Amino acid sequence: MDGAKPLLFIDFEFSMPETGYKGFYAEIIEAGLVFCKNGKIEKEFSSFVTPVKGKRLTERCKSFLGITQEQVDQGISFAELTGLLAQLDRPKKVVTWGNMDMRVLRMNCEKNGCPFPFEKDELIDLSMEYKKFFGDRNQTGLWKAVEEYGKKGTGQHHRALDDAMTTMKIYKLVEKDKKYLEKPNPTTIGDRVDFSQLLSKFAT
Repeated sequence: MDGAKPLLFIDFEFSMPETGYKGFYAEIIEAGLVFCKNGKIEKEFSSFVTPVKGKRLTERCKSFLGITQEQVDQGISFAELTGLLAQLDRPKKVVTWGNMDMRVLRMNCEKNGCPFPFEKDELIDLSMEYKKFFGDRNQTGLWKAVEEYGKKGTGQHHRALDDAMTTMKIYKLVEKDKKYLEKPNPTTIGDRVDFSQLLSKFAT
């Protein structure tokens, strides 16, 4: 894993509207973070996040994510979440699968009057890196991508920390493939010829 800068792998889960609901915007209701320094996991964080506007989860949302209203009610506030994100080391790479996590985070920050905790040049959409690397026409889902490597996702899909861990797993695999495909430095004549044996031959 890249040891030059700390790596922060993030996954959020969002609230969902019932069909046809007007005035809805997605809010972060679960956060999973994996923070790595020097190639090693330094911190893991998982928490539900209490939504500000749509405090009552829809049945669709609870069913899809397999969570309860009580779990979300006992979560941290959105302000606490952004405060935690802002405290992490900088500069760093913030890695997500897809751009939706950062789009919803930015929108939630705007709606709640909170500063966005990251710089634009810190953000990496790993799904696009994966797409470019393998030349795919279509964007691949997180768990499909890890299965294409012959691996399994961590834990349960659509649980924030498990998906963040799975994102980290794919990041490692892609970085390993990139290094494997890097062209080695061309050998010099000194690498190809043992001059000590050549000189001893002429000396006899």
